Amino acid sequence: MHKPVTLITGTRKGIGKYLAEHYVNKGHIVVGCSRSPIDWKLNHYTHFETDVADENSVRQLFQMIRKNFGRLDNLINNAGIASMNHMALTPLSTVNNILNTNVIGTFLFCREATKLMISKNQGRIVNFTTVATPLKLEGEAIYAASKAAVGSLTEVLARELAPYNITVNAVGPTPIETDLIKSVPKEKMQRLIARQAISRFGTCEDVANVIDFFLNPKSDFITGQNIYLGGV
Repeated sequence: MHKPVTLITGTRKGIGKYLAEHYVNKGHIVVGCSRSPIDWKLNHYTHFETDVADENSVRQLFQMIRKNFGRLDNLINNAGIASMNHMALTPLSTVNNILNTNVIGTFLFCREATKLMISKNQGRIVNFTTVATPLKLEGEAIYAASKAAVGSLTEVLARELAPYNITVNAVGPTPIETDLIKSVPKEKMQRLIARQAISRFGTCEDVANVIDFFLNPKSDFITGQNIYLGGV
């Protein structure tokens, strides 16, 4: 049996780095990317410096995957950015950055991954949403809206790609203690966590557990689903 080839975006640190290590340990060949260089090494891992919203760079990355591995089994669209500001204080540059990374980046990787997966008539795509959307989190209007778009994209792509045995699902993490939330005041974060059924921070292990489920070969009848963590 071939080793699964798994592409994960946003692997320089945080959840993405954890997932790269997790899937290498599960026997996958992992390809990762980030805008900046990484300061760590991992066997059976290949890293590219890529802006997920740059179409030419994304195409080049997939050309290298096709050349080096000849296939892609799994895509995990982890790369994402957030900014907590009241809508009235949110500059347009922040809006563009969030939409470009979270929505455009997810779309480009789904599109290019599909071209590789269709040739093998199988594949798994996992996108990232957020509990900020169903919780209607104040101060996260653009971030929540961008992830709502990812949720909608996930549902439509699930239907478009089902004839090719490609499933498309999403996971919506609760706050996890990574750089993404370090600038958020502690009391605001505690109020958010209190709105969950399970009132604690999420962990990278929680996220990986859901992705493992989606990638499982036995999950081939599960598509178009979005699992929010924490009982939201």
